[in-house]
Amino acid sequence: MMTLLVNGRPIEVEEGSTVLDACHKASIEIPVFCYHPKLSIAGNCRMCLVEMEGCSKPIASCAYPASQGLVIHTNTAFVEEARKGTLEFLLINHPLDCPICDQGGECDLQDITYAYGALSGRFQENKRAVSDKELGPFIKTDMTRCILCTRCVRFADEIAGVPELGVIGRGELSEISIGVERAISSELSGNLIDVCPVGALTSKPYAFKSRSWELKKTESIDCLDAVGSNIRIDTLGPEVMRILPRLNDDINEAWISDKTRFFYDGLRYQRLDQPYIRHKGRLVPASWTEAFKKIEKELSLCAPSERGAIVGNLADVESIFALKELMLALKSPHLDCCEDGSRPFTDLRSLYLFNTGIPGIEEADACLLIGTNPRLEATLLNVRLRKRYLQGNFDVGMVGHKADLTYPYTFISETPAGLEALLEGKTPWASIFKKAKKPMVILGSGALKRTDGMALQAYALKIAQKYGAFRDDWIGYNILHTAASRVGALDVGFIPQKEGWTAQKMYQEAEKGNLKFLYLLGADENHEKRVNSTNCFVVYQGHHGDFAAQRADVILPGSAFTEKNATYVNTEGRVQCVSQALFPPGEAKEDWAIIKALSEHLRLKLRYDSLIDLREHLFEQYPFLRDQNRRNIEAQKVIPAIEAFLKGLSPQQLSSEAFVPFISNYYMTDSITRASPMMARATETFTLKRKEK
Repeated sequence: MMTLLVNGRPIEVEEGSTVLDACHKASIEIPVFCYHPKLSIAGNCRMCLVEMEGCSKPIASCAYPASQGLVIHTNTAFVEEARKGTLEFLLINHPLDCPICDQGGECDLQDITYAYGALSGRFQENKRAVSDKELGPFIKTDMTRCILCTRCVRFADEIAGVPELGVIGRGELSEISIGVERAISSELSGNLIDVCPVGALTSKPYAFKSRSWELKKTESIDCLDAVGSNIRIDTLGPEVMRILPRLNDDINEAWISDKTRFFYDGLRYQRLDQPYIRHKGRLVPASWTEAFKKIEKELSLCAPSERGAIVGNLADVESIFALKELMLALKSPHLDCCEDGSRPFTDLRSLYLFNTGIPGIEEADACLLIGTNPRLEATLLNVRLRKRYLQGNFDVGMVGHKADLTYPYTFISETPAGLEALLEGKTPWASIFKKAKKPMVILGSGALKRTDGMALQAYALKIAQKYGAFRDDWIGYNILHTAASRVGALDVGFIPQKEGWTAQKMYQEAEKGNLKFLYLLGADENHEKRVNSTNCFVVYQGHHGDFAAQRADVILPGSAFTEKNATYVNTEGRVQCVSQALFPPGEAKEDWAIIKALSEHLRLKLRYDSLIDLREHLFEQYPFLRDQNRRNIEAQKVIPAIEAFLKGLSPQQLSSEAFVPFISNYYMTDSITRASPMMARATETFTLKRKEK
């Protein structure tokens, strides 16, 4: 530790800190433009100038290393004049666009100029103009406003891993450029809008829509993947205007993916806003009572063993639990939450979780990826893997389909044979993995859905055990889910009961006429295997008229995750809540309320009348779900149970088939994004053009 004097106060900081860190620790505000806590130091805006005794010139506090005995002043006349001069230079070419700029009201340049700038400027020369750049469908550019802080350049290079932005030209001709005019090829490009301290980079979909002070801001969680990124939903009246990240260093840090940021226009299209009943082959509007009567009639025509239910990727824990209670009251054993065909081990909770945790990635020193592309399946988790790679001494091995992950890795095999070789130590990468002090294994959803999915899990567990991934202070075995609902559904046991069928089996039996009633709670993804036979009566409860709704005999309109208060559990087992940002359209209701109303119509007494009652009943059976934002994983208790499970595991046979990508179109993975015009434009810009190349 070192001690500095900042404005006469002694401040202790750690080795490697900067003067700016010391000022922040002293709760002293220092204006900055180029500095960002998640990016490397550039020191090129010179806004953070402070006075250091013994130095005749002001110093840039963000780049000056702290040392023992430094005496720093941040509020002298000398510093004030230096900051005014810096702002005067920065504003030489900056246009007076504040009345029309989308950054207005939350612009660092506005705020800092008001707080630290001079009352007038002395420069009379004409302002220069810089041509705008085409960065894709998400980012609107006005490069004349750019102050060359290079935050966007550093973000693209360090965080996104696509070093496509840079500074060209010299002197007053310097400008940010992408070189060749094309869209920036990153799933994180929308974060360039957040890091830009002026209005040079703004949101294209949000352009000229509203002002920041007009918006209602709701803190919530992203449910388009299983990471559970923390977000803020900004609404104006009945419409979502934009989605921004919330800082959470344990999950998404300060970033979100482009799909999370721009999917929201899909909430306006193809919405289900009233119940429907199929009559003479066509879906016609109906009342809730008529829909419930139709369901009651069909249930009376089939035996309990002829009824089944499947939940989709966006369902919340409360509605899944309510549906389980309803189906058990109907004495049906056929329940499943894995509509994609995945079969994770459920004997122990740690067998289907990302046990290392997202922040735990930074402690690992080797990682084995099996059948996964985290860049597309969990973009923010991939950011953490890249961050760990940049720190050094981190080796990644891949058994699966080759892909650009934004960091180097050793390709072991495209088939499961690589796992056999690794388990036997017959691959060169085995020696690297063996030396790791904290190795981790990541098994993706693409591996779980294969016919040999259980064998792959068995091999992954054995590899983790052999190479020291199970220790008293470390669990290196991880399952990477892609569905926001998956872990929560597994937690509450929405899986085939005794003699129950899986989702795949239910679809097959429905075609044969052995399953006569199927309840789909937002289950849209397995559309290529959806029920085509008229022998099965299908009830679809969801919020978009997607694949399952086209086949349904009765449609019950539910609410999207932006329109309800609900609980989700992310891939690492962290319990989080979404908050209602706006009301569902028309007659649509929250999913748990629909299930409760249906149960009352069927004269089945479920033990709750409100969301609070439902949660209390839920927490009674699953107490660990009560702890918000906690993972509840204790290595010392988990590891013996895993080892006992491994001892009782029967030999498994691996397939020789090569791994295939789990996600074919990153921008359209659920019913909301498939309805989004923005995601359609992104698909055309990125996915289709890449395939053409």
